[in-house]
Amino acid sequence: MDPVTQGVLGAALPQGTARRDHMALATLCGFLAGMAPDLDVLIRSAEDPLLFLEYHRQFTHSLAFIPAGAALVAGALWLLVGRRRDWSLSHVYLFCLLGYATHALLDACTSYGTQLLWPFSTKRFAWNNVSIIDPLLTVPLLALVVAALWSHRALFARLGMAWVIAYLVLGVVAGELAREEGLRLARERGHSPGALQARPSFGNLLLWKIVYRAGDRYYVDAVRLGRQARVYPGDSIAALDLSRDFPWLEGDTVQARDVERFRWFSMGHLAVDPGNPLRIIDVRYSLLPNDIRGLWSIELDPGAPPARHVRYRTHRDRSDDTFPRFFAMLRGEALPDERDASDARTLPSAG
Repeated sequence: MDPVTQGVLGAALPQGTARRDHMALATLCGFLAGMAPDLDVLIRSAEDPLLFLEYHRQFTHSLAFIPAGAALVAGALWLLVGRRRDWSLSHVYLFCLLGYATHALLDACTSYGTQLLWPFSTKRFAWNNVSIIDPLLTVPLLALVVAALWSHRALFARLGMAWVIAYLVLGVVAGELAREEGLRLARERGHSPGALQARPSFGNLLLWKIVYRAGDRYYVDAVRLGRQARVYPGDSIAALDLSRDFPWLEGDTVQARDVERFRWFSMGHLAVDPGNPLRIIDVRYSLLPNDIRGLWSIELDPGAPPARHVRYRTHRDRSDDTFPRFFAMLRGEALPDERDASDARTLPSAG
């Protein structure tokens, strides 16, 4: 989740438990502790570009690490500021504990993947019920946290927490509706997908990306929820097959191990980039929800020595019509190139 949302949610929970004279302290501690787990992004290596993928949302986001993470934030705050202002260390720790505890659970509501059970398991939890950035979640929460701080009334913070819970529950319901529409589309194609996932597109709970695998291919589509759900069919792409796509790749090389690390990170959703046969993309993410072009990839080199790592690439290139197409889908409208002979269609709601 974005840092602002993490910070204000981290502030809201301790605000909701604080006395009036502790409201400012609760806000400060909760806000900083709510953002602190994302300091793991500093763990990276110029030689190993995938190191940050292993450590982001790992131990700092583990449920078991919450007491220790809160202690680190509380200790730093008290040493830098608190002891000169006569703050109670126990209060600082309690507020940091509450703020820190919100972070990993909110991250797990996104689709990126969070290792909640580390070190006992490296499973990445991704509940897919909110976008990584969603102003409809954040802006009301921010307003209520500011109101709580301004008025010294915990009621506003509690209302903010209630809003977050309600919005996340709405995301669960919307995700199930989108998944039902995706399953219906797959059945129309004669597919019986073993696993189909619905992920919210950027900043909303109306437009969802549908990804499923049938046979040796991934299918990517978009569904816009409403009184009548509208499907925006996308494309399909062959799932990664190393023996077919990279027959030269030796299994005992660093590049081969990097492919498996990237497979773990992407939860198996790998394919060869249609525009570059040496790149492997994560098909879960794209600028447009019915697009197969990934936002990030790894690039292999057949001439690399055995100890060389892959290259990590990000892809943010967009055409002039990317945003117009996105907002047309968000509004549930036909796309410009579909108005005469459209594959997009409306379906009766699965609900």
